[in-house]
Amino acid sequence: MPLLRTTRRKFIGLAAGAGVVAIAADSALIEPNHPRIVRRELALRRWPARLEGFTIALLGDFHYDPCFSVHPLKAAIGMVNSLRPDLVAFVGDFVTVPLVGSDEKAVAHAEPCARLLRQIEAPHGRWAVLGNHDYATDPRHVTAALRAAGIQVLANQALPIEHDGVRFWLAGVNDVLSGTADLDSTLRDVAGGEAVILLAHEPDYADYVARYSVDLQLSGHSHGGQVRFPFLPPLYLPDLAKKYFLGLYDVGPLKLYTNAGLGTVNLPIRWNCPPEITLLSLRRAPGQ
Repeated sequence: MPLLRTTRRKFIGLAAGAGVVAIAADSALIEPNHPRIVRRELALRRWPARLEGFTIALLGDFHYDPCFSVHPLKAAIGMVNSLRPDLVAFVGDFVTVPLVGSDEKAVAHAEPCARLLRQIEAPHGRWAVLGNHDYATDPRHVTAALRAAGIQVLANQALPIEHDGVRFWLAGVNDVLSGTADLDSTLRDVAGGEAVILLAHEPDYADYVARYSVDLQLSGHSHGGQVRFPFLPPLYLPDLAKKYFLGLYDVGPLKLYTNAGLGTVNLPIRWNCPPEITLLSLRRAPGQ
């Protein structure tokens, strides 16, 4: 009988150890490198009826590095192109503030990141805003790298996107945590009554955006929590991503979607929170 109990304890211990090893391997080697596609259909009150089914591919939080986050980004390129989106939106954090080392070395990753992103195709273009890591390193350098790769960067700007004789406005604010976001200036030239989609890196900015005539906000920043245990809230969420950290929300009249991101930060692991490519299909809300 004592031998049986000892054998059982050893078996349980080995099984528990194997489980820990399996989780560690999944979180470091498998899940971070395999993006998933999340499809959402959104009905917007002011969306032009003639743009029914217009699609936007949403990606963000690349945190490019040549060892880890490069792999989900490379995997995402073909996946996004196979979706054939009408427009692509990148919601910031192309580089990472280094834990050690210089900002100059970190911001040099903007060029290889942009060269990969330029392989993504969409008839209405690739559009971006910067994130807090981009601003904390060198926003001018990151902006120049993206624009050199044919990616248009919205810096407190709004521009009309026209198709089939109708249009909506695509707007983007500077990173909110940097203190340089200016929504009044961004929306100054927007024609009244026309639909507005806003790119803003931090999702919790939606509480402020909801006071304005904006239909949809697209954000990232949270990484969806990056490591999530079942039935528990994320262990860590950054400032301005604690309230609306993942998925679709209604914030008053405003719709908000927060993307889980492609890359990782601090530790190159994900668990129960895979990298995300979001495909948004837009239509006019019934009765509008």
